[in-house]
Amino acid sequence: MTTAQILTFDDIKLLVDTFYNRIQADELLGPIFNERIKDNWPVHLEKMYRFWQTVLLEEYTYNGRPFPPHAQLPVGAEHFNQWLALFIQTVDELFTGDKATEAKWRAGKMAKMFQHKIAYLKNNPFNIV
Repeated sequence: MTTAQILTFDDIKLLVDTFYNRIQADELLGPIFNERIKDNWPVHLEKMYRFWQTVLLEEYTYNGRPFPPHAQLPVGAEHFNQWLALFIQTVDELFTGDKATEAKWRAGKMAKMFQHKIAYLKNNPFNIV
């Protein structure tokens, strides 16, 4: 078991890069992410570095709205469950400690919120994000 903690921007990069390598290779999630992101992975990864740096390290480098780019994705509970499972697996393999626990908790909250918002929009298509 690892004893590394999430303490620096390099730790965030390792987490994000490892996680999204798994996403890209995943049978269920890879096609969705790769179709949307295409060859813009460096831009997406940079946003994710900044997002998690802001959330976990409280270094405020991200400003944006994370939900709107996800609003029209063709995803359901199985996609969110797989996303979260891969995220938790990645964190558990790489890190330990309070920030690792917080990362998994925040990812779970985010997955649940995004899933509910996407389901709501599918059932109420005239609402604007």
